[in-house]
Amino acid sequence: MKVAAEEPAETQAESAKAADATPTEKAPDAATQAYIAEMAAAMKKADEFKDAFMRERADFQNYKKRIETQMKDLRENAAVETMMSLLPIIDDLERALVNTPAEMKEHPWVEGVGGIQRKFQKLLDDKGVMVIDPVGEAFNPNQHEAVAMGDDGNTESGHVIETLQKGYIRGERVLRPAMVKVAN
Repeated sequence: MKVAAEEPAETQAESAKAADATPTEKAPDAATQAYIAEMAAAMKKADEFKDAFMRERADFQNYKKRIETQMKDLRENAAVETMMSLLPIIDDLERALVNTPAEMKEHPWVEGVGGIQRKFQKLLDDKGVMVIDPVGEAFNPNQHEAVAMGDDGNTESGHVIETLQKGYIRGERVLRPAMVKVAN
C-alpha cells in the first residue's frame, strides 16, 4: 500500500490561511472594462427596443379600437340611411290606406297593402325607430318642423294641433322631424 506524500506543514497552513482570507478586489483590467461597457450599452439598447415595441403595441391596439369604432359607425349610418330611404314609401302606403274608398276597404288587395305597411312598421320597430306624432305636445324645434300656424280653441298656444307628416327618431338621433301645425 502506498501512502500519499504529505504536504509540508507550512504549505497546509498557507492553504488554510488563503481559504479563510477574503479575496481582495482588484481593479478590472481593460478587457473586462470594455466588456462591462459593451454589456451596459447592449442593455440600454435592449431597453430602448422594448420601449419602442411597447409604444408600437399600444399604438396598434388604439388603431384596432379606432377601426372597430369606425366600422360600427359605418354600419350604423348605413342602417340609418337605409331606414330613411324607406320612410317616403311608408308614408305613401299610409296615405293610400287612409284614402281608400269605403267600398274598397274590405278588398283583399287593400288588405295586402296594409300588411306590407305593417311589415315596414315592424322593421322600423325592430331597429329601434320610433314614430314622432306629437299632437297635443309642446312644440319642440329639435323634433318638430312647424309648417303651419292655426287656431284651435282646445289647444294651448305653442302646442301641436295636427301632425301633417310623422317624424321618426332612433335613440337620440332624429331621422326626420315631424311636420306639424302649431297653435297660435
